[in-house]
Amino acid sequence: MPFIKVEAGKMNRETKERLISGLTKAASETLGIQEDAFTILIKENELDNWGVGGKVLTRVLQERAKEK
Repeated sequence: MPFIKVEAGKMNRETKERLISGLTKAASETLGIQEDAFTILIKENELDNWGVGGKVLTRVLQERAKEK
C-alpha cells in the first residue's frame, strides 16, 4: 500500500480534500497503481514551528506581503 505524507501549514477541510484527491490521482497515474491503494497523511504545522532564513515563517510571510 503506497503511503504519501505531506507536511504543511493549517488548511481547511475543502483544501485538504482537494489535496488528497489531486495527490492520489497524480500518484496513481504516475505509478500505475489503483487510486484505492493509496493512503495520504496530512500533518499540519503551526507557521511559527517553521523557520526560513533564520526567522519564523509567520514573520517571513508578513515581510513578503509588505514587499508586494
